[in-house]
Amino acid sequence: MIKIINLKKQFTKQTNNKKEKFFAVNDVSIEIKEGKIIGILGPNGAGKTTLLRMIGGILYPTSGSILYDDKTIKDNEIEIKKDMAYLSGNTKLYNTISPYELLKMTLEFYDYKKDYDKRIKEISKLLELDSFLYNRIENLSTGQTQRVGVARCLIHNPKYYILDEATSGLDIISSQIILDFIKDERKKNKGIIYSTHYMEEAENICDYVYLINHGKIIAEGTPTAIKEKTKTTNLRDSFFKIIGGEKYE
Repeated sequence: MIKIINLKKQFTKQTNNKKEKFFAVNDVSIEIKEGKIIGILGPNGAGKTTLLRMIGGILYPTSGSILYDDKTIKDNEIEIKKDMAYLSGNTKLYNTISPYELLKMTLEFYDYKKDYDKRIKEISKLLELDSFLYNRIENLSTGQTQRVGVARCLIHNPKYYILDEATSGLDIISSQIILDFIKDERKKNKGIIYSTHYMEEAENICDYVYLINHGKIIAEGTPTAIKEKTKTTNLRDSFFKIIGGEKYE
């Protein structure tokens, strides 16, 4: 289990020649259990990516703590990061090599102990990479490249997935392949953090969701429970009802 406890992240921005401090994430507490897909939902600028970067050990919090199976990343960084996979919608890959070469390099990096070719074939079949496995990444479509990014994340068989806008900008086929993969990994008892502003998508796959606005959790629960509480039929309407119907820019 990953436990996020009273997490805060403060930044400084320049406004009219003045420096102002603000919290991108403000007193957030979340639990990610194995075998569950946890949705982090909210509009662009709500603090989702900052939160996920702290969970992934890319950013350090201003205050609060994160426990990975009761361990801290400060004392167990290599061990914890080997158990995690991080994917964002704008993840960059090496353009001049093939997906096969990238996946083999990733297995070497994680010191994977089993047969490389067998593992790559398993992942290639799962994410339908066979037709372009040996093509240069720079020649792939957006959807194909994103699927390669997902393959890079799961190739070493991590325990936890951190997925930030994983289907953003993708066609319906590529999106469905990735969503089906996420559901399959849940069956394998993986803990999955899924951040998106596509509320309908999250409603379809998430077991439990946290709605975030301006860095704070404004609601949490199962999608069904949140809809029942707000007397709405979808999470998008639930979000706007919770924030009082204000238009989010």
